[in-house]
Amino acid sequence: MKVGGTRGVGQTSGATPAAPARRSKRAEAVRTARRVSDTLSIMGMSPAEMSDKVRGAITALMEEVNDLRQELEVAHQRLAELEQLVDMDPLVPVPNRRAFVREISRLISFAERYGTSSSLVFLDLNDMKSLNDTYGHGAGDAALVHVAGLLVRNVRDTDMVGRLGGDEFGLLLVQTEEEEATEKAESLMQIIAENPLQWEGKDVPVSIAYGVHSFTPGQDASEALAHADARMYEHKRQGKDE
Repeated sequence: MKVGGTRGVGQTSGATPAAPARRSKRAEAVRTARRVSDTLSIMGMSPAEMSDKVRGAITALMEEVNDLRQELEVAHQRLAELEQLVDMDPLVPVPNRRAFVREISRLISFAERYGTSSSLVFLDLNDMKSLNDTYGHGAGDAALVHVAGLLVRNVRDTDMVGRLGGDEFGLLLVQTEEEEATEKAESLMQIIAENPLQWEGKDVPVSIAYGVHSFTPGQDASEALAHADARMYEHKRQGKDE
């Protein structure tokens, strides 16, 4: 809506700001009167049977109820915002372990009900201690943010990236079999290797190890994470042996 446009014929500048407020008050007064009338009708009484004092008390009560309803709506909105903040990692702009584990449970239930398989990828950054010792913990934090960004940009909107803690990330690939999930993990590993962290004018190489697990009926989120974690450590050990 355009603000500050040309005034209409016969419209004065002093009356313009107050007009919407007056219309809003009149409209609210009309709505309140209707609510009072409806209340009296429910009670089996006509407006003529009520004294001005009683009618005023009911009007005040209805206005208070309306104010409480608006405050409740604001509280619900604020609560939703706080719940979203609670689910986010404080450093990296992805969901935290709490939210990620909850989504694992949901996907396991979905797989059991509909027979569709989804997969979990457990990711761990390699040599983070060495990176922190060489470049400082600021670089370590930057590496986590860098990797999280690469993961988010290279998965589908239906998938989920989360930080499990420390230098560990999780990836949920919806309706994805284990073989396809492994191919995706290999692709992400390559993308991260080809995109080093830029830190103080230097290219800082970052690499990951991964473990893949497809959900099976009857297991819970902790079991799924344990299986993927074990496979990640096996992948990390094989990388060191090569």
